Amino acid sequence: MQNPLPENIYLKRKEEKDAPIRGAYFRDQTAIIHSMPFRRLKHKTQVFFAPENDHVCTRIEHVLHVATIAKSICLGLNQYDWDLDADMAFAIGLGHDLGHAPFGHEGEYFLNKRLGGGNAFIHEINSYRIVEHLANNGKGLNLTYAVRDGIISHNGESFEQYLVPDDKEKDLKQVKNRKIKPSSYEGCIVRFSDKIAYLGRDIEDAITAQFIQRTDMPIYIRTGLGEKNSQIIDNLVNDIINHSLESDRIGFSDERFELIKILKDFNYKHIYNNPKKERNRLVAGKIIYALFDYLLILYTKYEKDYEAYEKQSLKMEKAFGLYLKAMHNFYMDEDDPEQMVTDYIAGMTDSFAMDCMQQISFPQSSFS
Repeated sequence: MQNPLPENIYLKRKEEKDAPIRGAYFRDQTAIIHSMPFRRLKHKTQVFFAPENDHVCTRIEHVLHVATIAKSICLGLNQYDWDLDADMAFAIGLGHDLGHAPFGHEGEYFLNKRLGGGNAFIHEINSYRIVEHLANNGKGLNLTYAVRDGIISHNGESFEQYLVPDDKEKDLKQVKNRKIKPSSYEGCIVRFSDKIAYLGRDIEDAITAQFIQRTDMPIYIRTGLGEKNSQIIDNLVNDIINHSLESDRIGFSDERFELIKILKDFNYKHIYNNPKKERNRLVAGKIIYALFDYLLILYTKYEKDYEAYEKQSLKMEKAFGLYLKAMHNFYMDEDDPEQMVTDYIAGMTDSFAMDCMQQISFPQSSFS
C-alpha cells in the first residue's frame, strides 16, 4: 500500500536541500531531537504533575512511546507488502507534542480560554507553529511536508476506528482547527499510536498516584486488552497490524475498538476528570492567567526596547526581553503582542512557569 500523494510533495521543505545521506526523515528526527522545544518536554506534564517523582510519565517519555509504537506498526505492516517509511512515522511521533503548554491539557485549556476560547490555542497547531517558525530563534526546523502534516494532523483527542489518508495537499498555514486528516498512512499510524501510548501509560501513573487500583479496571478490559501498559500496547499494536494488512485503511478490529472506547471512558471518569486533580487544574489556570496578564502589560510598556527589559529587577522580566531579542527578526513580520506572549508561555516548562509565578507573587529582598 502506498501513500496517495507524489513523493516529491512529502519531501518538500521550506528551504530545499540536497538529499541528506542519512535520509530525509532521519534528518527530520535529528532536527527535532536537537531542538530546544524537544529538550523542554522532559519538564512538561503529561497527565500528572509530579516533578519530584522520576517514574511519572512526562511529555518527552510520551512522545518517545508514540514514536516507537508508530515505527513498530510500520515495520509490522511492511512485512505484508505495505510500503511505509518507519523513519517518517518516528519523526512525526517525536514532534507531535512540541506545542503543548506547561501543565498538560490543563495549561492548554486555560491558555485557550485566556485568548477567547474556541480554537484560539490548539496544541497540534502550535506544534506546527514551533517546527515551522518558532524553533531555532524564529527560523524553524525546515522539516519535510510529510512530517509537518503529520504533526498538525495528529489530533490526540479524536477516537476513530479507521483512517484513510487525505489525498489532497494541504496549505498547512491555513489550518485553524482539528477537522483534518493526515496526508500519509504514517501520519494516520501516529494518530492511532498516540492513543495506544497514553491510554495504558496513564493508568500506570494513576495507580502510582493512588487515584485507582489495578483491580478497578473493568474485567473485560483486563482480559481483552491487558491490565498492564505493556500488555495493552502489545495487544493494540498487533490488532492494528492484523486488521489493516489486507485493507487500504489503518484501523482496529470491531472487538478491540469497543474495548478502547470503554478504556477511554474509564480513564476520563477515574483519571482525567478525577476530583483529586481539581486543585492542580485550578493552580495551572491561576499561573497561566497571571503570567499572561503580567507579560502582556510588560510588553505594552516596553515593546521591543530590549535594554529596558534588562534593567528590570525580576529574572523573568529579563528572560522575556532576551526571548524577544532572539526572536526579533521573526516578530518584525508578526507583531501581535498576545501571540508573542502566547508563544513564550506555551514554550515554558512547568517548573519555569512556577518560578515565574513565584517571582511576580512575592516581593524580593531589597538586599538580595
